[in-house]
Amino acid sequence: MGIASIAQYDWPEGWPELLPFLLNLISDRGNRDGVHGALRCLALLSSDLDDTVVPKLVPSLFPHLHTIISSPHLYENSLRAKALSIVHSCISVLGSMSGVYKAETSSLMMPMFSSLMEQFSVILQSPVQSEEPDDWSIRMEVLKCLLQSVQNIPSLPVTQFSVILPPLWQTFVSSLKVYQKACIEGGEDSHAVRYDSDGGEKSLESFVIQLLEFLITMVGNARLAELVGGNIKELVYYTIAFQQMTEEQVRTWSLDANQYVADEDDVTYSCRVSGCLLLEEIINAYGEEGIDAIIVASQNRFHESREAKVAGSADWWKLREATLFAFASISEQLLEAKASGVIYCDLGNLIEQMITEDMGTGVHECPFLHARVFFIVSKFRSLINQRTSEQFLYGAVQAIASDVPPPVKVGACKALSQLLPESKQDVIQPHIMGLLLSLVDLLRQASDETLHLVLETLQAAVKAGHSQSTSIEPIISPIILNVWAQHVSDPFISIDAVEVLEAIKNAPGCIRPLVSRILPTIGSILEKPKLQPIGLVAGSLDLLTMILKNAPADVVKAVFETCFNTTIQIILESDDHGEMQNATECLAAILSGGRQELLSWEGDPGHTMKKLLDVASRLLDPNLESSGSLFVGSYILQLILHYPSEMSPHTRELIAAIVRRMQSCEIAGLKSSLVVILARLVHLSAADVNQFINLMLNIPANGYGNSLTYVMSEWTKLQGEVQGAYQIKVTTTALALLLSTRNEELAKISVQGHLIKSDAGIKTRSKAKFAPDQWTLIPLPAKIFSLLADTLAEIQEQVLDEDDDNEDSDWEEVSNSDGGLPQDIIYSSTVPSNVGPSVEHLDAMAKVFDEGEDDSYDDDLTKIDPLNEIKLVDFLTAFFSNLSNNDRSLFDHLCQSLSVSQSAAVEKVLRK
Repeated sequence: MGIASIAQYDWPEGWPELLPFLLNLISDRGNRDGVHGALRCLALLSSDLDDTVVPKLVPSLFPHLHTIISSPHLYENSLRAKALSIVHSCISVLGSMSGVYKAETSSLMMPMFSSLMEQFSVILQSPVQSEEPDDWSIRMEVLKCLLQSVQNIPSLPVTQFSVILPPLWQTFVSSLKVYQKACIEGGEDSHAVRYDSDGGEKSLESFVIQLLEFLITMVGNARLAELVGGNIKELVYYTIAFQQMTEEQVRTWSLDANQYVADEDDVTYSCRVSGCLLLEEIINAYGEEGIDAIIVASQNRFHESREAKVAGSADWWKLREATLFAFASISEQLLEAKASGVIYCDLGNLIEQMITEDMGTGVHECPFLHARVFFIVSKFRSLINQRTSEQFLYGAVQAIASDVPPPVKVGACKALSQLLPESKQDVIQPHIMGLLLSLVDLLRQASDETLHLVLETLQAAVKAGHSQSTSIEPIISPIILNVWAQHVSDPFISIDAVEVLEAIKNAPGCIRPLVSRILPTIGSILEKPKLQPIGLVAGSLDLLTMILKNAPADVVKAVFETCFNTTIQIILESDDHGEMQNATECLAAILSGGRQELLSWEGDPGHTMKKLLDVASRLLDPNLESSGSLFVGSYILQLILHYPSEMSPHTRELIAAIVRRMQSCEIAGLKSSLVVILARLVHLSAADVNQFINLMLNIPANGYGNSLTYVMSEWTKLQGEVQGAYQIKVTTTALALLLSTRNEELAKISVQGHLIKSDAGIKTRSKAKFAPDQWTLIPLPAKIFSLLADTLAEIQEQVLDEDDDNEDSDWEEVSNSDGGLPQDIIYSSTVPSNVGPSVEHLDAMAKVFDEGEDDSYDDDLTKIDPLNEIKLVDFLTAFFSNLSNNDRSLFDHLCQSLSVSQSAAVEKVLRK
């Protein structure tokens, strides 16, 4: 360690004699300790090798390493494995170089690779032995070297790998026998942890995982997949056996249900997970042939487990569970293949045969098998006949209420969360109250991972029990509120609890009793926020926001009366950014529900409006950290849409505050949301956009001549980062309105154009520091015109991807003979259009721009805003058509700044 640490700084330049010294030690067969020490030193150094050292090192080092690797009679496996680890590091570095220095790396690799593959074959060809960790370690290093070679050196001939296949298969098959006895059956003290002389763990399971990982890489490689193709049935057959639960997993999961749930849900490092990934890769690589191989192998393993059961084997169920586990892991691919007609066998009948036979097995004898059966039913519910599905639904309900092992309850919960949403009311209603009581009882015993699972199942049960909703609320709400309060600082559990409460709220007749239960406590928490535990204030505000979604007016008013002033005080006084963000969202939700009537709820509309403006002032304070202001955009949009006449006198002050906040802002998302507000103000000035431009020109901006110059320089840079279909629609159309004014001041502003490409090669961090990116400067009208063309091109591209055959019919010209801009464009884009495909275009646009709307107050905002009725594709078509027809010289001038793709998009809409 000492030598390696010094060498990291001094070698090779300051310590040129180190490598010759180490090589001499390695070649001295009479000095075992010297060989061992030199290898350990080189292994430590190899982890830090770079592309300047390895090409020089390989020619002199590899012959020595090859001698050690090929001399089992002279060197023990641990030393040979150490030599292989150095080879692995060198192959890794050479592989990373191969993209740029293909010829050089090939000339270095090819001479040594043939001899290496021979040694790899020798190491892998003998059967894997039990209780020989050094044997597992050297094989593992061979597999790592092969994995690096496949991944990083594509130029290596396939024939080289064909030599390795028979020995690799021998290792694969023989390792299963060892793994079965040591890990699955739990024999030979398999739980004992072994370590090498460097303190590294030597594990049979790690070796098997590495073996499966290499097979995944081979199957995923188009050239090597052909080599494996003749043996995929056998490959799948053995892979399913590797997916059996080990005795250690049985013991751990039996004692700890949380660990069972966590390991089931997470992609953990295990043979089971690696086996699933291999099966997925087989389907990807071999398609129908791969699916057939999995089905045939599953049938064979199912019959073998049946025979083992008859023969009295205690572990017969493990193979059955592994078969179902394998099926569940590739359920999406199997269902997709069945739907497309790739699978011709009766897959549903096969699954039913497996699961119905297992349900006759004692639940206490084979709890994990029962859990897997429930899980498989939820995965393949669309293929299982209705009667069988209902039987398992009832069985899951019974399991929740019965004294069965925890794994069975876990499986039942997973099944119910999937089956309940699709169950018939007459089937589930007689059992729903009993199920809810059982789940509540289970909730009291749950913790961590199981708590999440039970809450998820409760949510599904509440939604399924709508007809008994008024009976549900008093039973469930107090307990869920208690869970929420106990875990309010845990984002995962608290969100789960809020979602259950939301399901209760949405049930008929439940919102008012729930609000009556919640509001007094929440009100008292918000009155004294500084005295509350960490997270409780922010969580309470989040809970209120959920209550306010789509709430009736009387509920909104009740929340207003209890929490309006305290929510405002939190925004004005709190230093906790989480509290400020949630309070801003909550206040916006109150405005969304109360609208114009809200101003008179306290008696004095002017006083209420002043409070709302105070909030805006605090959130737009340029000295406030950006995180605290994160949701100010949606809040101010609520103000200007619900209270336009009250906000109108404050437009100048609002714009000035937004500009100051933008200039001090450190979060791009916040800056983009402020741009959306300014864009909406452009629309409010649609009758005379020049007036808005003149106002911006008269508002100062630090470092710029005026606010218009600053805002437009930022807006044009951020337009591509604006998220949400509504936000994109507002900003895009506002840019068109600005350009349509032909205001002379716009042409005086220069903004960021295109990146100037450098000829200096790859840009490193140091180069970027001293020579930052250079951009062209172009006139603002040209930039706006290109941004609008960009949007049009993206929409067209999405539509063409979805339906190439309807290219012409998708793009009819929008008639707008009056040619008046901007009012006529707005009008032509908001009235029902004669263009048939407009809805499809809008859908395509939403996909392009990641609409992602939910039922929050933002979504309510888009519903009440008339701008949301604009069909963006029609709007842009009308804009370009009108500009082309009415001001051809300007149109042609602006077109000169477009790229080829942008020009093509514009020409397409002008052709008709």
